[in-house]
Amino acid sequence: MRARKVEICGIDTAALTTMPESEKRRLLLLSKRGEASERAAAREQLILGNLRLVLSVVSRFTPKNETGDDLFQVGCIGLI
Repeated sequence: MRARKVEICGIDTAALTTMPESEKRRLLLLSKRGEASERAAAREQLILGNLRLVLSVVSRFTPKNETGDDLFQVGCIGLI
């Protein structure tokens, strides 16, 4: 069953996936030791791969009748 589509800051939250721990570790190493272009790509993948984490925290602090856009934006900044 696919989650219902909810957009926060223009992002379809139903399409967000969870990144496996092994992939996070690989990307972290690459973001520190790779070539400049590899580091930038790894960093972007890490950010995109952890948006579901930001969403889960935002959902705890957002009332049911509000979207939580502001908190999601702050969470993304914190993630970056």
